Amino acid sequence: MQETSHILKILLDVKDALHKKDYIIIKNLSNKIIHQASAGQDPDIISLAVIIYSLSKIIEREDYKKEKNWNTFYKKFINNIEDMIHALKRNDIDRFRFEISSNRKLIESLSGDLKYHINDVFRRAKVNKASRIYEHGVSMEKTAKILGITLWELAEYAGRTRIGDVNLGVTMPLKERIKLAEDIFK
Repeated sequence: MQETSHILKILLDVKDALHKKDYIIIKNLSNKIIHQASAGQDPDIISLAVIIYSLSKIIEREDYKKEKNWNTFYKKFINNIEDMIHALKRNDIDRFRFEISSNRKLIESLSGDLKYHINDVFRRAKVNKASRIYEHGVSMEKTAKILGITLWELAEYAGRTRIGDVNLGVTMPLKERIKLAEDIFK
């Protein structure tokens, strides 16, 4: 796993932001991980970005706290983040990857409305993070496959957010190109 210390720093910042219940900082930390994950395309780091982004969305919504089993789920979720931190501090990458997998299992173990709401948050987070990876130049097909979403979901989201709108046909005006050429040959 590349840049373990960078991921550890981000997780420590997430933990600090959790105590402040600052979902905006948590969301921004998720984007920092995505930038790194786009280069290495490590599925576990990408999953971590989704976990962190989902956490920001969960904290942002007050109505989840009214759901049955909320307190138990939230405590386990926070403990899972702390276990990831401890694994990285010990440089135990296998344990870190295990904790990411444990997070998925935690979500699968939910029941009732809370399961529906949290699964919806994670599904949307996957699409959001996929769009960020696509924005970093990874193909749409590969991005969708890495995150386990459909190409259709990613294309629809990217189209709605206009992430893929890059006009490659725009060039410098003729006068500016001539001036640039003249400056080069002076």
